[in-house]
Amino acid sequence: MSPELPAVLGAAIGRELEGVSRKDLAVRAARTSQAYRAADTSERAILCRDDALAYALARLPATYAATAAVFAETARIAPGFAPTSLLDAGSGPGGGSWAALEAWPGVAQVTWLDANAPFLELAGRLAAGGPAALAAAQGRRVDMTAGGPWSPADLVLASYALAEIAPARQAALVAELWAACAGVLVLVEPGTPAGYGRILAARDGLIATGAQVLAPCPHQAACPLAAPDWCHFVQRLPRSRDHLIAKEAEVPFEDEKFAYLVAARPQVTAGARNPRVLAQPRAGKPGIDFKLCGPDGLEHRFVARRDKQAYAVARRLRWGDPFQ
Repeated sequence: MSPELPAVLGAAIGRELEGVSRKDLAVRAARTSQAYRAADTSERAILCRDDALAYALARLPATYAATAAVFAETARIAPGFAPTSLLDAGSGPGGGSWAALEAWPGVAQVTWLDANAPFLELAGRLAAGGPAALAAAQGRRVDMTAGGPWSPADLVLASYALAEIAPARQAALVAELWAACAGVLVLVEPGTPAGYGRILAARDGLIATGAQVLAPCPHQAACPLAAPDWCHFVQRLPRSRDHLIAKEAEVPFEDEKFAYLVAARPQVTAGARNPRVLAQPRAGKPGIDFKLCGPDGLEHRFVARRDKQAYAVARRLRWGDPFQ
């Protein structure tokens, strides 16, 4: 899957931008970023239509790219998984749902859950010209901390959502999302130590209830990483001119760091899970060094340049890839 926004979504954002001051959006985007860094919630940070649009311009490309990367890996590991329904919890302007439809065009029913009215309204406008399932998505304004139950779905997504939930409530929310999951649950969080901590806690709780971890872990055992290390990955994406203005940036690309978890019900058939590349491979004259998470924990492997066949494969591997 491409990390770029689908053309239809990009065009819809472009229509929303007509006649809107880019400088004002940049100010709003900076204010929103500051609020999120201070652990504020979108309900308090996104107060109106222009706030929601500023977020979509500044952050939607990166959150979409990270979620799309996770969905692509899910589809690779479980090629027989073909969801027809999606529950997008903490949907924001709907970027995660667009990524889901790119990965699984057979999704026919979409439900958005979010506490923020401007986000849900923007999601509806952006989706109006998109795939039929998105154009007909059911948006529900709900406080997820108040609990479910929610209607079951084959695919349940919470993308960049747990960070807005009080720590004491996160485990219960993950359990409620799992209860609504008929197939695969996907959690995506910022690739920070705190984001990884939320993913790790969710992983422990899900394994205790019998969930099958599909990714990124190649095992069900305790995470072998120890502080100050943490499990996270990176997705590079291009920045449009408007994106550059909104971010007040000069570099024409962005590297979005994220942590994630894919958990599945027992009936979801998964292929073999190879060791995962945990950091950017270190290439030198003799060969390439890899830091891996394998079935038995952390591994370090070296592929020598003189082993031409293995080296040809290894030199194409990147951070986050399965080690073949």
